[in-house]
Amino acid sequence: MRASSAPGDDDGQSTVELALILPLLMVALLLTIQCGVLARDQIVATHAAREGARVAALDADPAAVERAVRSAGSLDRDRLTVRISDRGRPGTRVRVEVTYRSPVRIPLLRRLVDDVVFRTEATMRVEQ
Repeated sequence: MRASSAPGDDDGQSTVELALILPLLMVALLLTIQCGVLARDQIVATHAAREGARVAALDADPAAVERAVRSAGSLDRDRLTVRISDRGRPGTRVRVEVTYRSPVRIPLLRRLVDDVVFRTEATMRVEQ
């Protein structure tokens, strides 16, 4: 009769530990990836607003501003909203606001959380 187990007598323990911890590691990895995607979407939306403000400073046509914003990045055009305000004569400021609904791509999290909405704006001086 043995009172204690001998070293190396815990066959299968590491397999059980891996089976317990692996789902947690996968969830943490997926959440990290989702956060990275959201950060990228916010940066691209900010870039699109700046691009729209630059075009709005040079061109009074709202359609040109809309085209510039929609082509400025890889955002889904159906989830993007553009608003132009305060465009006046040269020397005044024009403001372009971009709203983007970024989808949550993790299936389990998608059921718990709605799309993340980013609102960003850029203001520039009207040149022409």
